[in-house]
Amino acid sequence: MAGYPPIEPYEQGLLDVGDGNQIYWETSGNPDGKVALCVHGGPGGGGTRGSRKAFDPERFRIVLFDQRGCGSSRPNAADPAVDMEVNTTEHLIADMERLREHLGVDKWLLYGGSWGSTLILAYARRHPERVSEIILVSVTLSTAAENDWLYGGGLRLLLPDAYEAFVAGARSDDVVDGYWRLVNSPDPVVREQAAADWCAWEDAVIAHETLGRPGQYSDHAGMLAMVRIIVHYARHGAWLADGQLLRDVSKLAGIPAVIVHGRRDLSCPLLHAWDLARAWPDASLVIVEDSGHTGSQAMADAIAAAVERFSPPRQV
Repeated sequence: MAGYPPIEPYEQGLLDVGDGNQIYWETSGNPDGKVALCVHGGPGGGGTRGSRKAFDPERFRIVLFDQRGCGSSRPNAADPAVDMEVNTTEHLIADMERLREHLGVDKWLLYGGSWGSTLILAYARRHPERVSEIILVSVTLSTAAENDWLYGGGLRLLLPDAYEAFVAGARSDDVVDGYWRLVNSPDPVVREQAAADWCAWEDAVIAHETLGRPGQYSDHAGMLAMVRIIVHYARHGAWLADGQLLRDVSKLAGIPAVIVHGRRDLSCPLLHAWDLARAWPDASLVIVEDSGHTGSQAMADAIAAAVERFSPPRQV
């Protein structure tokens, strides 16, 4: 299922969120429709607009935004002079709430995957009264175990050659801190090489999933900004106490949710989506047998079914 045909926004702009930052936002679809906010992954993976196609433009008012430092938001984190101390999970939660107020939205459906699932859950636990439903895809909770699996050697069990190259690129025994130093180098060649090496590892992981599509990270137009932001968040555990989102799931009581996750996801192992669904009585977990992190036709169908479940009736 390819989703709904491509559409263009009917309104867009830059919202001043303080700290010298402006976030890009846009709305498309039906101005009077049910509001759905699409939350991108990464972190730092802004600039893509394909998530519009998940929603019927006749029934939804579709809101997209680029998180701080990436996509069309300003300033862009590819510049090592951009202050990352004002780019944290707390800042992004506040940005989402400011955007909601700016657009005059009372409640919105939250949709997103990968890092987007962490941010959605962090926002929803803070502002549950502003969330109508949640759809999460390829869940990560940004725990220490997940970071260790992806960046600390866990996946070395399956990909020793690619992981060895990833570590070598860090030029440090501490891989994440090593890459942080490199992506903040005054030398643009060093920064670009570090970003390429980081993305080569991320690409290797998804390329070895069944139906994996290689090159997804290294083909990203904002690769340097994305990597700088990813490493920044990884160094700080996304500013969440370890396991916090799972422990606080009771704060989401009453919010209907669907979690769609591929059984063969190497980047974000199924266990964390499983634990989340077991702790959250209002959430349904759909396990897609053939899918990894980059999806499949069956995953697209599962997402479409989740969206349809929360869609308003069609006007006749």
